[in-house]
Amino acid sequence: MVLKREEIAALNQKNVNDHRDQYEFLSNQLDKKGIDVSRIKTLLEKFQVAIPSWALGAGGTRFGRFSFYGEPSTLEQKIEDVGLLHALTNSAGAISLHIPWDIPEDYLAIKQLAESHNLVFDAVNSNTFQDQKDSPHSYKFGSLCNLNADVRNQAIQHNIDVVEIGKKLGSKSLTVWLADGSNFPGQHNFQTVLNNTQESLNSIYNVLPPDWKLFIEYKPYEPNFYSTVIQDWGTSFMLANGCGDRAYTLVDLGHHLPNTNIEQIVSTLMLKGKLGGFHFNDSKYGDDDLTVGSIKPYSLFLIFNSLVYGIENNPQNPYPAWMIDASHNIKDPIEDLIQSLEAILEAYSKALLIDQEALKVAQHNNDVVKCQEILQDAYRTDVRPLLRQVRLENNSALDPIKTYRELKVRQKLIDLRGKHTVASGL
Repeated sequence: MVLKREEIAALNQKNVNDHRDQYEFLSNQLDKKGIDVSRIKTLLEKFQVAIPSWALGAGGTRFGRFSFYGEPSTLEQKIEDVGLLHALTNSAGAISLHIPWDIPEDYLAIKQLAESHNLVFDAVNSNTFQDQKDSPHSYKFGSLCNLNADVRNQAIQHNIDVVEIGKKLGSKSLTVWLADGSNFPGQHNFQTVLNNTQESLNSIYNVLPPDWKLFIEYKPYEPNFYSTVIQDWGTSFMLANGCGDRAYTLVDLGHHLPNTNIEQIVSTLMLKGKLGGFHFNDSKYGDDDLTVGSIKPYSLFLIFNSLVYGIENNPQNPYPAWMIDASHNIKDPIEDLIQSLEAILEAYSKALLIDQEALKVAQHNNDVVKCQEILQDAYRTDVRPLLRQVRLENNSALDPIKTYRELKVRQKLIDLRGKHTVASGL
């Protein structure tokens, strides 16, 4: 299924006059503050977020999974769904494959399909947190950290195979997240499993093409609840340094203990040139994988303040890779992804409004009240007309969710695919 520009434009036309009034008001207000609106629009247009291939199906819990019908059951259908998302938002221009859930059968055809939807392939993701059918060794007691060298070698080879798949698609990075850890005291010798993990990551890093990056993710708990081998950003940072210059830490918003100061982590990693990528989601209690910005929008804004500052002031850090990593347990996955993209772009836009020079002066004067006022003035600005204008100028939807519903996209997907298709993945 493909959305035609004419269909989107026709629906935009119904609301374009109201939008123009709102945009002109916002643009005038920003102009009076000396903010370059055209520059911000250019940055927003370039900001593209990768959609993971598994995110187009309904999520699940330990107790059940509830389909939303019309799910994509093939990689081709998943690419088509990301294409729908990109056509509506103009901000989902990349797809990130999870292997072995989504291994292409015809690489040329898959690349051509992605190109037809104006999509590129972002980081490829390895999976050593599940046992696959016919695998000779189990990851029940760890993968890259395992005490059994045969298990470690199997996990290493899987990552190497994932890189080979990514090379055929034009990807330039590999993301490694490990479920490795222990559930009970004494189960692991912490130093042994950490050393095993470093050696395994080194083996993967050493076969990466010279223009590739390795992203090392971390998580404090789950599925193991006593210890996780890569439990925090410091351990990931240490392992990345142990691999080499092209290995980086990947920050997932949900992979922190409650109330962790993520913006400080982001700032430190960018200062050291080691922030490689970012996984967006939101949480109330832990790794809840909720819709981005649905619980802690101000925290998301503060994180983007650190990201914007780092992008502008830390040339030693590469431009980060952006990806949504959330679960859609009870929502239409495409609608949830639209909400996520909107929240990400809102936070990014507001961070771009911050008067960094004025903030620096207030900081040097220890004017704490002024510092807070500068941040909150940007945060309280309604930037939605700006986002809508960027979409309008790029032939996307003024209101993506409303357009999605008025065009009855989900029903059309159900008509094409049926009610009971199931997407691969979790």
